[in-house]
Amino acid sequence: MSPKDTALNNIAIIDLGSNSARLVLAHVINDSSFVVYDELQESVRLAQDMERDGYLKQARIAQAVKTLKMFRKLCDANNVDKIYAFATNAVRKAKNQRSFLEEVNTVCGFKMDVLTEEQESTQIYYGVINSLEVPKGVIMDISGSSIQLVQYNRRVILNRTSLQIGTMMLSSMFNDDTTPLQQSQMIETYMRDQFESVEWLKTLDPDYKFVGVGGSFRSLASIVQRIEKYPLNMIHNYRISTETFDKVYDMIKVLDVEKRSKIKGLPAQRADIFCAALSCIKSFLSCCPDFDETVVSGAGIREGFLFNHAVPTTLEKPISDIMGYSIYTRLHYADLNIPHAEHVCNLAIQLYKQLRVLHKLPRQYVRVLRIAALMHEMGGRINFYSQYRHSNYSIMNSNLYGVSHRDLVLAAFVVRAHALDDLSYAEWNKYAGIVREEDLVAVMRLAVILRIADSLDRSMSGSVKSITCDVLGDSVIMKTEVEGDCSLEIKDALSAGADFAKAYKKNLEIL
Repeated sequence: MSPKDTALNNIAIIDLGSNSARLVLAHVINDSSFVVYDELQESVRLAQDMERDGYLKQARIAQAVKTLKMFRKLCDANNVDKIYAFATNAVRKAKNQRSFLEEVNTVCGFKMDVLTEEQESTQIYYGVINSLEVPKGVIMDISGSSIQLVQYNRRVILNRTSLQIGTMMLSSMFNDDTTPLQQSQMIETYMRDQFESVEWLKTLDPDYKFVGVGGSFRSLASIVQRIEKYPLNMIHNYRISTETFDKVYDMIKVLDVEKRSKIKGLPAQRADIFCAALSCIKSFLSCCPDFDETVVSGAGIREGFLFNHAVPTTLEKPISDIMGYSIYTRLHYADLNIPHAEHVCNLAIQLYKQLRVLHKLPRQYVRVLRIAALMHEMGGRINFYSQYRHSNYSIMNSNLYGVSHRDLVLAAFVVRAHALDDLSYAEWNKYAGIVREEDLVAVMRLAVILRIADSLDRSMSGSVKSITCDVLGDSVIMKTEVEGDCSLEIKDALSAGADFAKAYKKNLEIL
């Protein structure tokens, strides 16, 4: 049975912001999780020139309606069951809000809700808290006409502030007869005053993390990754040190718009307002010097709506096991044998604990083993004969929530090294900036554990219930508790003997 045969519903999220409009299409799987399968973004600049009189301008309205009609066409083509359409700060403040919404409803055929400031910040928080393992954080989302700040701790919002100033307004305010550097300096000074007026920012303790949400942060991450030749194609949970940010900012703030538009990783339509966003971030970091890095979240307001739709309980309580939820979403979507994956994972963790005296790996590697064990057969959907190579690629590009980039890379290589001879050191060296020197030995030892665990459920029957390991001299004796005939499983597991000896310097016996 293919993923198309599973219980899927199609939903759409339409986010009409001050600067751009975005459409996200997602499959909702078995009414419990979601997978994004298409998206579309258009620059509409709805907030442009609003500061003059508070009205949405007709040219901007026409562009927005044209874009929303295009979004509706794509929704219809995909047989979308439910559309969540919402507008944020520009429409919220517009004096001609009602006529604009009536035109959208008439022309596009869907009702567009206007989020309050509290609803907007709450949905951003939902997107972050259900996709990142950051226990204490301050979220910043920069739009064309506002900046949302949210402080949370222990999965509860403590404070929130909406500053009624954004990148489009700042770029316009400080654009008279100034050089790019002068403009950046003036925005920095202005925004420092704005952030210093937020009293709760002065009470943060050093344990808080800074989380950046939205297009400006995603563009910043994309630029930094290109500069650093980052090998992983993943923005979510990417960490940018404050030192690195300062270097990139110093490089960009002196460039005019034409030169900025040529920066790789920066969308051309964002070039004129991007430096204003960086100046805001610089001012914020100056006011909060304890933040030594920015955690970039690829999930924000739209994902907040998706989580709430697919997992309604997140309206009251965030997802507790973010990594597990994200992994199981992928397993269901690929229609894999989940009981088998779970049993292999269980056996692998048993082996990890039983062999701790030999491998001496810290507990943090259990997360890596769990990812690898649950997802080790992902590549079989592409080609059985090279499934572990494809599983490596699938894990590496899975964009799992709640997982660090390092753990994701390690799990991918644990699966790739199903036989240690298959471990590509040339490929491994590409990720030298993410993994550590000691990780290679860990990967080899975990790979052998996974291979044995997989073999011990070769018939996918769960016949091997538990494993006890005894280390006797030059040998490790694995005693299995079984139901029925497990000769196939034991024979298959013994084929890992040479790799076990290579990784653990012991001979392998299985009873």
